[in-house]
Amino acid sequence: MEKDVRFKKAEFAAMVGVVGNIVLAALKWGIGIYANSKALVADAVHSASDVAGSLAVYIGLRAAKAPPDADHPYGHGKAESIAAIIVAVLLMLVGVEIGRSSIESFFKPIEAPKSIAIVAVVVSIVVKEGMFRYKYRLGKQLKSDALIVNAYEHRSDVYSSIAALIGISAAVIGGKLGIGWLVYADPVTGLLVALLVIWMAWKLGKESIHNALDHVLHDEDTEEFRAVVQSIPEVKKLDELHAREHGHYVIIDIKLSVDPHITVEEGHRIGKSVKRKLMENKNVQNVMVHINPYSQNGDTDENVEIQ
Repeated sequence: MEKDVRFKKAEFAAMVGVVGNIVLAALKWGIGIYANSKALVADAVHSASDVAGSLAVYIGLRAAKAPPDADHPYGHGKAESIAAIIVAVLLMLVGVEIGRSSIESFFKPIEAPKSIAIVAVVVSIVVKEGMFRYKYRLGKQLKSDALIVNAYEHRSDVYSSIAALIGISAAVIGGKLGIGWLVYADPVTGLLVALLVIWMAWKLGKESIHNALDHVLHDEDTEEFRAVVQSIPEVKKLDELHAREHGHYVIIDIKLSVDPHITVEEGHRIGKSVKRKLMENKNVQNVMVHINPYSQNGDTDENVEIQ
């Protein structure tokens, strides 16, 4: 896929998230206040945090789009992972705030929410599930950590809205039947939503940090690259291959052994051939090749880098 097309699709998805979350947050907040529902207000705050999250993703995608330069020779792909980390932190803060507000409700009298709150939650569930499916599929297609994390933000909002639906419905029933303790199902649900948000933030943040720390792909994920190198007849041995993820693309470092009696120019040509073959893969941004003289006993001399 062309890089410009990739970024246009990703940026459009991020803006869809911004607009959708603004509309949902305003709807749930307004109805939550009118209907006197702690759970719905908490769910609205969750949606509002998604606005900031989608904006962070958009900014991260714009930064990742920048080409390599003198200070960033490997490109700016990690900007997407950084954006994902920011989203996770925001999600964590929102979860803590929702939990605090819900706990406070247990220490003061409350009234049952109005039935209209149920309608708002159902609309939110349908819209958020649609946004999750759209962004998750696109994130997988574009290999974008930021979009995938942002998609799971929407999924966490679906779960929180389902919990809110159960709590609000129970509280409404309790109010109509005069069952006082059942009215507290609303703030209880708000607390459960908060715990769900915190757990989701921890899970997504941990994964994004892992991706930002220059981890290499596992052996089973680099089999295609190894097969390409080993298919070149002049390569006597593939000594080492590390493929590092930089956001949506991969940087490969390899060490290979060639005939020790060939000229430097011939070794350079082999290295260029290996690099060219590997970069035929659309996900590979750059390849660093190190040439070693082949030795049957496995010993190699100091590496010589071919750019």
